[in-house]
Amino acid sequence: MIDRAPFGRTGHQSSRVIFGAAALGSMGQERADVVLAEVTAAGVNHIDTAASYGDSELRLAPWLADHRHEVFLASKTDRRDAEGARTQLELSLRRLGVERLDLIQFHNLVEREDWETVHRPGGALEAMIAARDEGLVDHIGITGHGTRIPRMHIRSLGEFDYDSVLFPYNFSMMSDPAYRSDVEELLGLCSLRRVATQTIKAVARRRWREAPARRFSWYEPLRDPDAIGRAVHYVLGRPGLFLNTTSDARLLPTILEAAADVGGVPTDEAMRADVEAQGIEPLFDGGDLERI
Repeated sequence: MIDRAPFGRTGHQSSRVIFGAAALGSMGQERADVVLAEVTAAGVNHIDTAASYGDSELRLAPWLADHRHEVFLASKTDRRDAEGARTQLELSLRRLGVERLDLIQFHNLVEREDWETVHRPGGALEAMIAARDEGLVDHIGITGHGTRIPRMHIRSLGEFDYDSVLFPYNFSMMSDPAYRSDVEELLGLCSLRRVATQTIKAVARRRWREAPARRFSWYEPLRDPDAIGRAVHYVLGRPGLFLNTTSDARLLPTILEAAADVGGVPTDEAMRADVEAQGIEPLFDGGDLERI
């Protein structure tokens, strides 16, 4: 079974692997039920979805009817103003068939204009605080992609006492000294304030060079099971980090198997060998590749 750890100061003991329910976005219900059975059998008790993940919330609803009390349930809003965020939250609750979320997150809060809108009077934060006061959500978090997001999360935590952050974390990105420095500063702050730290892109290989006709993630993931295992161990070998699974559900069994048998952090030599052998490239570069 997958280890569990305190999810920040929320009081929940979450599995260190969080099911990224973006994987359900384009599935039929029958396939989604099979995937959720795999997640349950592995001991995953934390689910992360979003209003913008296609039909993900709808695919979760039948399963949640029987399992809501067993899991920490998180969703996201990409609306920046109060009215839009409240409307989207209420829609998510209806689609999921639940009365409350354990966590609502601002989706990819990285651009300065978006950040300012969220935090000013009449912004989305104001609406989510009101929703928390009403019992519709228990906690509020922030997420983001790209090399700039750790620095923006630090700024966000200076503005409001968020309960969780989410950001990319893999060997390729952490090999960039500037990115690593920002991540370490963010992790130090989160540790001090008991903010939960979620990671994404653990098994990313690179951006698609020639995208297939049908793809299940916007980036090309690793396929080699041993390389996936080392990528998973690279994240989970660091105490306090949670790993969100990829949107390509075909890789879910390999990720779950690796997570159940996690050891220490792989050596840099082993990770560099994977970079070479697997053709791993940075997903983000601080410039043109920042936007997805």
